[in-house]
Amino acid sequence: MTVRLRPHHLLCMLTFIGKGYTEAFTENYVRIAARLSDGEDILVVEGPDDICAPLLDEPDPHCWRKSVTDRDERARKAVEALLGRPAGPGAVICPDAEFLARMRDAFAAGTIRKACHRCEWSALCTNVASSGYDGVLVAATQG
Repeated sequence: MTVRLRPHHLLCMLTFIGKGYTEAFTENYVRIAARLSDGEDILVVEGPDDICAPLLDEPDPHCWRKSVTDRDERARKAVEALLGRPAGPGAVICPDAEFLARMRDAFAAGTIRKACHRCEWSALCTNVASSGYDGVLVAATQG
């Protein structure tokens, strides 16, 4: 199986420490973090993904808003520039230790954070990154 993620969630997963919009959202994200930590591949998708799923039954879910799709585009471009390969819809990414380290180094340096502009979680993510990613739930297992 694969975890379906929209491009900006490639950034969000780097700092996820178990906080989210709702209890259902957070519980779902914790399960996804475990799958990613176990090395399940990521399939990059357009629009709402596996992380968004618990929010889609809300009236006017933000997952469909232009501000979020714009965030996806900025994240896609940043990740592609960093990795030197496609990171848009249809791309398959293995969240192994090398990938996570490279992404986290760039995130902490601020070089892939244009998509984070005006995100309500940005300060939390900055704090997590500055702590050396202490307590993150997506971490490649050593096999």
